[in-house]
Amino acid sequence: MLEPGLPSRRRVICGSGAVIAAALFPLSTRAQAPPFRVLTARTGTVNLRGAIAGPTPIRGFEGTVPGPILRVKRGEELRVRLVNELVTDMTIHWHGLRVPNAMDGVAGLTQAAVAPGDTFDYRFTPPDAGSYWYYAPSRFIEDRALYGLLIVDEPERIDVDRDVGLVLDAWTLSADGRADASGTTHFTANGGPSLDIPVNTNERLRLRLLNASRDRPLTVRIERHAATVMTMDGQPAEPFPARDSRIALPPGNRVDLFIDAALAPESIAPIFVGLDDREAPLARLVYGPEAAARPVRTDVKPLPENPLPQRMNFAAAIKLDIALDDARHRPMPGSFGRPLFTTAARQSVMIGFKNTTNQAHVVHLHGHSARLLDALDDGWKPYWLDTILALPQRTTRIAFVADNRGKWLIESQVLRGDGGIRAWFDVT
Repeated sequence: MLEPGLPSRRRVICGSGAVIAAALFPLSTRAQAPPFRVLTARTGTVNLRGAIAGPTPIRGFEGTVPGPILRVKRGEELRVRLVNELVTDMTIHWHGLRVPNAMDGVAGLTQAAVAPGDTFDYRFTPPDAGSYWYYAPSRFIEDRALYGLLIVDEPERIDVDRDVGLVLDAWTLSADGRADASGTTHFTANGGPSLDIPVNTNERLRLRLLNASRDRPLTVRIERHAATVMTMDGQPAEPFPARDSRIALPPGNRVDLFIDAALAPESIAPIFVGLDDREAPLARLVYGPEAAARPVRTDVKPLPENPLPQRMNFAAAIKLDIALDDARHRPMPGSFGRPLFTTAARQSVMIGFKNTTNQAHVVHLHGHSARLLDALDDGWKPYWLDTILALPQRTTRIAFVADNRGKWLIESQVLRGDGGIRAWFDVT
């Protein structure tokens, strides 16, 4: 699914319009990978509200949203050439991936910003399989369409019949369709107001969910189907059933589900997306006329583990609390101040996010995956996270091993509002 390499800038510019993200993402690869996959950031228009309601002008990768799916197998190198055809500086952040520090895409901390008309080559080998995403960090609402899904395949074959990405977003748009923070909320699935996902009776579907909104917590509910949670934030979890087939999805979080298609041929089952007290059917499982020639599966095996630390030394860990309303952690744009801490590699770290406000924050940890600690003891939840929901009037604690050298950002965003922190730590 990677595009051929392009030998000149003129050809890059002329050919950028040929790459268009599909409404339904079949996650597949081509036999021969080119040296680089070119991602061009440029202007475009998309029908977020449907063709009748009219288009929305955006700045997106290849001029659309979501941008093209990037896909690579764990242990293979991903090569992406960013071409900036916009009028502002930019970078790409690889959300959730434990990349080398120089590839993390934080302008002024890990790399210089890519100026208009310039290019930058991102090259790294993902150590972890799973569902991730890429985007251009920006404080401008005009840039919020600059994102796409990134899939890192397991080396082993996974026992599913279909593998589908479902990228969810909640846009606030004015009456003329433009992005407007005070506008009306519109849900989208893979960049449109509705989406049909084809299945056949007796098939197993791997549904990769991403909440690509920057500040809206969403819920997802699949009607008349049992859903099994297989991954959280890209990392394999011990499989467990989603209660009432409903998943809570804070901004930036990813969850992979296994869904066994057990309904009769030609059935239709809606997938509901919710925000606050509102729930709307946004996608559908649409069954074909005939059943697959195999019985429905009854067992679910865990996905292969990624190479994450099995133990942490809490007794010798660095321990600190970060107040999410602390003005010292809100540096001016382009500056970052002093590090929260500096540590040698492989040191265990425990952080408490103190939220004394009445607003929830979503906190993103760069370059690492963390365990969410239990509230009453030093145990942890049976999954890994890189994006953590910090509820109001509560301290939310995480633990991780700082085993990725470099300068790593910890940033938060207030849900349904402005504000947050930008702090960093140094792993030497």
